[in-house]
Amino acid sequence: MNFVLSSLSEGLLWSIVAIGVYLTFRILDIADITAEGAFPLGAAVVVSQIQAGANPWLATLLALLAGMVAGLVSGMLHTKMKIPALLTGIVTLTGLYSINIKIMGSVPNLSLGDSATVFKQLASLGLTNEGAVFSLSLACFLLVCLVLTLLMKTEIGLVLRSTGDNIPMSEANGVNVDTMKIVGYMISNGLIALCGSLFAQNDGFSDVTSGTGTIVVGLSSEVLIHDLTIGGRLLSIGIGAIVYRLIILNIYEIPNLDQNLVRLFNAILLALVLFAPELQKRLKIRGLKLRNE
Repeated sequence: MNFVLSSLSEGLLWSIVAIGVYLTFRILDIADITAEGAFPLGAAVVVSQIQAGANPWLATLLALLAGMVAGLVSGMLHTKMKIPALLTGIVTLTGLYSINIKIMGSVPNLSLGDSATVFKQLASLGLTNEGAVFSLSLACFLLVCLVLTLLMKTEIGLVLRSTGDNIPMSEANGVNVDTMKIVGYMISNGLIALCGSLFAQNDGFSDVTSGTGTIVVGLSSEVLIHDLTIGGRLLSIGIGAIVYRLIILNIYEIPNLDQNLVRLFNAILLALVLFAPELQKRLKIRGLKLRNE
């Protein structure tokens, strides 16, 4: 039971990363890899602040804000300095590596020890440790889905989506495309840093390399159903993250598996997920041809 609950909790936490990646890669159509630095940034901020005596909830909020600042920097580099999106992410990611180490006191990893965390505070209300992690993970995921669903129905949300769909049309309608891109960068990396802070509190430490593979996890969590409302898509991402996590955990259980091959399995899974839309398109065309014969 604890294994299942732990898997669900990790899947729900990773779904927040997946939603952040979805905002830039799918809605804005921007290949942003700042996530690889924003994730450990959130972890570094929350652990360092908790060790300094800050309230865990406040420290978690600060981690989210730090991620938004990282997104702001990437957004400014891309829109104002006209640096290509992929290179923008590399520049920010490189800078964040040093910043994250400095935040942690010039060490590559930092332990929470016996310090309080949001999960421990929930557990003190009578929940088990696993129950506290699952409850907060589920609450965060549902809250993120609700807030983003409501946001996407507002004028700002509609403009944000139109910016990714058709930039020339958006500009023709008076939309400040650069501002919308920056907003998207900030929301995306804020969510990813939030997830990093929660993982750090669950694991009990922060590590400067913890963001490696974040983009792969985020993209692999996207399920293959696209004809849904925005709320449905976000929920489907959550399901995809849980399924992805269960697949990876089962891979770890393969007897005599070389652990160095896990990232290879990650890459294969990502390739299949990215190829799936094209496969669906080909099957649809083939079906139409068969009906017309």
